[in-house]
Amino acid sequence: MNIPEATKPVLWGAVGGAIAAMVIGFSWGGWMTGGAAVEMTEAGAESAVVQAFTPLCVAKAEQQPEQIALLKEESSYQRDDFVIEAGWVSNVSEKYQSEVADSCADLIVEGME
Repeated sequence: MNIPEATKPVLWGAVGGAIAAMVIGFSWGGWMTGGAAVEMTEAGAESAVVQAFTPLCVAKAEQQPEQIALLKEESSYQRDDFVIEAGWVSNVSEKYQSEVADSCADLIVEGME
């Protein structure tokens, strides 16, 4: 089979163009793999759960003002454990309790300052 001599540069140009398009697309074009898209979706869902349950936790905490004073005395690293032990996040799934408790504690302490 005879391939014209001008075909070789055209094929190399197409290969180079495809590679350049992929590099530019993934680097600056906002393209992503399916795995990265799934990770972004899961992170967004977790953030939504935390945002939805934090006000409920704060409402439960406001029903126990004596516990709120004790919460402020805790170190910032132990506040989420305090919130969990106080039962303010008992209606939250085990998977999200720590994140909701941390957000709730931060919101309560910021509100007190």
